[in-house]
Amino acid sequence: MGMLSERLKSLASNNKKALVAYIVAGDPEPGVTVPLMHRLVESGVDVIELGVPFSDPEAEGPVIQLAHERALAHNVSLGNCLEMAAEFRQSDKLTPIVLMGYLNPVETMGYENFAAKASRAGVNGTIIVNLPPEEAVDMSAILEANDIEPVYLLAPTTTDERARMICQVSKGFVYYVSLKGTTGAGNLDIDDVSEKMDRFKKLSQLPIMVGFGVKDGPGARAVAQVADGAVVGSAIVKLMAEHKGDLKKLNDEVGQFVSELRAAID
Repeated sequence: MGMLSERLKSLASNNKKALVAYIVAGDPEPGVTVPLMHRLVESGVDVIELGVPFSDPEAEGPVIQLAHERALAHNVSLGNCLEMAAEFRQSDKLTPIVLMGYLNPVETMGYENFAAKASRAGVNGTIIVNLPPEEAVDMSAILEANDIEPVYLLAPTTTDERARMICQVSKGFVYYVSLKGTTGAGNLDIDDVSEKMDRFKKLSQLPIMVGFGVKDGPGARAVAQVADGAVVGSAIVKLMAEHKGDLKKLNDEVGQFVSELRAAID
C-alpha cells in the first residue's frame, strides 16, 4: 500500500475527512513553493496536489491558468517540479504528494524515466487530467511498479458503467469533478454532489474526494459531510495571486485560510 493510500486509510480509521490542497509549482516564483508546501501541512492539509505548469491547461479556469503562466514565466519544468518534491521530502517524510497536470510533459520525459524520477523524488500519486484510464494501461502499470498511485477522475456526466471501471483502476482515491466546467467555475451544488456520492460510493472501494468548486469553509464542510474529503485549489491560488508581491503575507494568508478550511471540515 502506497503512502497516499496509507494516509487516507489512517484518516478514515480515525473518522476524519481529508483536506487536499492544490498549488502550481513555481507560482508566483520558484522559491515560494517548498516553504508553502510545509505551511500547508502545518495548517492542516493531508495531501498536497502539486500542479505541473503547462502552456495549455484545458481543465483549468482563469485563476489557475494565470498561475501556470506565472510559473512558466520562470521556466518551471516538470523536472523542476520533481526537484521541489524532493526538497520537500527531505524534511517531510509523511505527507503524500500527488502531481497533477497533463500528459504532454510526461511523454516528453518518457513514461519510465518520469516514473523512476518521480518515485525517487518522493511523489506518491498522479492525476493526469488528459489521460483517460482507457488509454492509460501502460502508464498505470509503470507508475504502480514505481510505487506511485494513479488517480482518475469522475464527472457529473459519468455513467455507472464507466464509473465502475474508473473506480477499479484508480488507486489511492477517486477524484470527483463536481462541476461541468473548469476549475473555479460556478457554485457548488451540494445537493447534486450528495446525490452523485450516493451513486458512486456504491461503485467504489476507494475514498472519493470532491473538487472543482470548493471555495470556502462552509463549502468544504458540506462536501466533507457527503464525501471522504475536499480538494481546494482555485481559492488558494487566487489568494496567492492577490499577495504575490509580499511573500510573507502570501504564506500567512494561505496558512490562515487553510486553517479555517481544516476547522470547518473537522
